[in-house]
Amino acid sequence: MRQTEKSRILIIEDDAHIAEGLKLNLSLQGYEAAIAGSGTEGLRMWKEYNPHLVVLDIMLPGLDGLAVLRHIRLEDEKLPVLILSAKGALDDRIKGFSCGVDDYLAKPFHLEEFLLRIERLLTRASWNRDRSGGIGRAEPGETQRYTFGGNSIDFSTLTAECRQGMIQLTEQEARLLRVFIANRGKPLSRKIILEVGWGYSGVTTTRTVDNFIVRLRKYFEDDPQNPIYFRSLRSVGYLFDHP
Repeated sequence: MRQTEKSRILIIEDDAHIAEGLKLNLSLQGYEAAIAGSGTEGLRMWKEYNPHLVVLDIMLPGLDGLAVLRHIRLEDEKLPVLILSAKGALDDRIKGFSCGVDDYLAKPFHLEEFLLRIERLLTRASWNRDRSGGIGRAEPGETQRYTFGGNSIDFSTLTAECRQGMIQLTEQEARLLRVFIANRGKPLSRKIILEVGWGYSGVTTTRTVDNFIVRLRKYFEDDPQNPIYFRSLRSVGYLFDHP
């Protein structure tokens, strides 16, 4: 069944001939498609383009496809991702599914099968959105709130009600909060937080992460010197959790 909404699909593929062919055929099916030619560009466009589905190659220059997938899953466990790769051996498929991919199609492939898999993934994702909660990734205009302790965060307006009253969050603060919320109860290293929260900037250091944690504790902890929500883990990083 064709989607009534024009779904956005991000193609992360370094072979320009394949990428342009996929984009053309997806456009003919009524989808909106964009192309990223590397893993690093793919992560940047994923954040900016806010796609409904990602088509991902594994063998990419710089950052490989599995690394891209792991970073996406840190922030969004529900975004449909289809791996399209020449690495079609069983071990490669197992690695892909272990990293959280939703479907795996080996090259060479039949276009009709590819399009059917895309349609199935989008239909299932739409069905899940209608029946489940969770913060996911915000759609334009969508109100999304998250509460913990006596705090309430509205990601649609970048505001929070906390111990300091009503405050305005920066986009970076909201992005880090999303990372922690999506990984509630999971230890995160400073390096992972840095890469997911800031991308791959060579001028940003792990000390920047520490400074932002201090800021979040000031906003949301009753006693910032003895945090219970944003906790430090020695030799590991940080962990966000709450009752």
